[in-house]
Amino acid sequence: MAKKLVLGIPKGSLEQSTVEMFAKAGYKIRVDSRSYFPSIDDPEIECMLIRAQEMSRYVEEGILDCGLTGHDWVVENGSDVVDVAELVYGKVGRKPIRWVLAVPEDSGINCAKDLEGKRIATEATGLAKQYFAKHGVNVHVEFSWGATEVKPPRLADAIIEITETGSSLRANKLKIIDTICESTTRLIANKDAFRDDWKKAKINKISLLLRAALLAEGKVGLMLNVKKDKLDLVLKKLPALERPTVSPLAEEGWFALNTIVDEYAVRDLIPDLIEAGASGIAEYPLNKIVP
Repeated sequence: MAKKLVLGIPKGSLEQSTVEMFAKAGYKIRVDSRSYFPSIDDPEIECMLIRAQEMSRYVEEGILDCGLTGHDWVVENGSDVVDVAELVYGKVGRKPIRWVLAVPEDSGINCAKDLEGKRIATEATGLAKQYFAKHGVNVHVEFSWGATEVKPPRLADAIIEITETGSSLRANKLKIIDTICESTTRLIANKDAFRDDWKKAKINKISLLLRAALLAEGKVGLMLNVKKDKLDLVLKKLPALERPTVSPLAEEGWFALNTIVDEYAVRDLIPDLIEAGASGIAEYPLNKIVP
């Protein structure tokens, strides 16, 4: 029987951005709204849609060989898994998400100690209990099934909620009084699966391609030609962090340069390069950068 790697794709807020990231990495995943088993154009991989909150439990138990979920949920579940790679992406942007302690704007509550004896609503009850125990504050922590932002002040005195921008909290007239933790998406693996040579190699290949896809985001390639007497001037115009490849052209006294730059910088960089003596400038998109 052909070998298979069972991969967990996070269902919900991370679902679309995960599918898009895999596409850039070279894997086409097709999600059918009626099925929890997305198709993928790699016959050695079987995908399952699993909520990020539950992913680490199923990976630890071996139902999944590997999966993508937030580090916060690994900690929340206390899961013993292999942390293969950190992949900084989310539903809104490419930055860590935060678990924050929030209260009504007009509550007069300004710190954790002000919540002594109060009711806290959150989906991450483990994180909440750890936080208040660290601060020596006794509170009542209740599990929230969703719509946590609407619970204060009638159903809870405060909430611990996940946020990327804080816009939903502000819309519900809540203020952040502390950050509990920051978290990023991780590729995690089952320990037994990672001891299997074939599965480990397959997981590491996925990890490499996903990290390469993320590294390429916001970057473009530039190719250009320059005469020898203008070469040093053009090189000084290029970003110092990226070493360009310099190759002699068939026509004597001319060189071709190939480099990678931040996409946002190109609009200012190209006119500067032309002024410095560059010609034949071509910009091209990047799907992956392998360091």
